[in-house]
Amino acid sequence: MVVFKSIIKDRVFQITALIAIVTSFLARPNADEINFTTLWSLLAMMTTIQIFEHLHVLDYIAYKMTAHAHNARQLTALFVTLSFVSAMFLTNDMAVLTFIPLYLRIARKLDLPEIVPVTAITIAANQGSAMTPFGNTHNIFLMAKFHMPLAQFITWVVPMFFVALLFLIGIIMFVPKKEVPQVPVKDIRTNPRLITLTCIVALIVFSSIFDLLPAWVAALIAIVVASLIDYHIMGKVDYAIVLTFLGFFIIIGNINQLPAIKQLLDYVISGPVSVYFTSIVASQFISNVPSTVLIANFTNHLAPLFFGSNIGGLGTLVASMCNLVAFKQYTLYSKKSHSRFLLHFTLINFIALAIIGGAGLAAVIYFF
Repeated sequence: MVVFKSIIKDRVFQITALIAIVTSFLARPNADEINFTTLWSLLAMMTTIQIFEHLHVLDYIAYKMTAHAHNARQLTALFVTLSFVSAMFLTNDMAVLTFIPLYLRIARKLDLPEIVPVTAITIAANQGSAMTPFGNTHNIFLMAKFHMPLAQFITWVVPMFFVALLFLIGIIMFVPKKEVPQVPVKDIRTNPRLITLTCIVALIVFSSIFDLLPAWVAALIAIVVASLIDYHIMGKVDYAIVLTFLGFFIIIGNINQLPAIKQLLDYVISGPVSVYFTSIVASQFISNVPSTVLIANFTNHLAPLFFGSNIGGLGTLVASMCNLVAFKQYTLYSKKSHSRFLLHFTLINFIALAIIGGAGLAAVIYFF
């Protein structure tokens, strides 16, 4: 019942389900349009993430590292690094859910700056998750749909990594070097054996994304291990994202049967640059995950779509679910002005979109 309620309350799922139902009156849903490999991969990944969450792996690492920060700038740099790296493996949503509340609790006690550090942590999560095939849910989808080779993926993310790194360093420099007392290390109990077992499960899940074994096998292994560790873990898995993707596939399948809409999209998405800009612009209004699924069915220009969908998470509050999660965490854990935070958060995000997006555009024009 709790799982059912959490799914029903998910706003993205609600909107997706509504659109899927409406479009199903205009065209007959086609099961062939559903990418079951992506759905199994998402289930496996979401289950693995919840195992790590249950074992408090990120909390332990965060408290151990931040205990050595001597000023506000160092503390921000550590949190940005943690957010970037953890998002590469455990998604951007999980990174901000873990590190923003932790940073804000410390910031409130020590009267540290909040807006710039929280914004930097969020951008780091968005960009860090783009660096791996499993960091973003739409990356998992692109890997499954286009069977993207790992070597090709790496060549694309390397320039993105350096541009994002330089931008994040620039943001961190705006945080004052206010001295802070030593951050106390919270006593968090961990289980090395279970963490090792979960890392093995994660490797199995990652290998399934590269087609080394069936995705449903990886999902089954993750579910079995989660149930053996603590059956309550399965009740906390984000099933809404899996069902939301199912809704995306139904919607896209229905749209493909509507000649007018199909012709319009075929006209708009005509070349690499148009694919790149369309994915970024669409992300600003409907988020980068659904925009990726939509555009992927009307183009074979994978590289511009990859760059556009990952960079498109920057910008508006709805450009990425990670942005919405970050804002929600700020409203829950900060007593300072939420409207002021939103204004500066959006401004910095659009600056990031302009700079990192400009680099992405150059890559699309000159290399693709």
